[in-house]
Amino acid sequence: MFVPDLPIRTERLLLRAFTAGDLAVLRDYRGRPEVTRFLYHEPYDDDAARAAIDRLVRRTALRAPGDVLNLAVTLADTGEFVGDVLLSWTSGEHRQGEIGYVAHPAHTGRGYVTEAAREMLRVGFEGLGLHRIVGRLDARNTASARVLERLGMRREAHLRENEFVKGEWADEVVYALLAREWRAAA
Repeated sequence: MFVPDLPIRTERLLLRAFTAGDLAVLRDYRGRPEVTRFLYHEPYDDDAARAAIDRLVRRTALRAPGDVLNLAVTLADTGEFVGDVLLSWTSGEHRQGEIGYVAHPAHTGRGYVTEAAREMLRVGFEGLGLHRIVGRLDARNTASARVLERLGMRREAHLRENEFVKGEWADEVVYALLAREWRAAA
């Protein structure tokens, strides 16, 4: 079990719990086709954004396998919204987790997503005691692959046409990092 002391501060960012006040910004960036192109959901409309906020505000701890920690990412000095990150506790028995992230397009290319995702790896390995954390993505999402590579994660699999997403077969790529690799890089 891991209940973080929120917000979590990094060099440039605050990772904090979502609030109902984040509805408009969530609708803005997750409502853009270029942001959701490689995600499982369509661009958010008002109803989808409200349903997402209802879910996200409750994702503040990892109490049992299956739980998801989903945090809003903001600039520490201005509070400007950068995107969101998550850590999913996928298996207690095998001490496995998965990270994910979505960036507001106004804040890409500055290393914010890498910085926030690195903190989620720290939470997973040091806070929850996970053995292995993966990152899964659509194989066409080269920007996301670069983030995982900058985090020191290794590409382990390329699964051909294994998911039917948004009316088409998509390849999935899986990256992973082990706790001992995390400790060695620290």
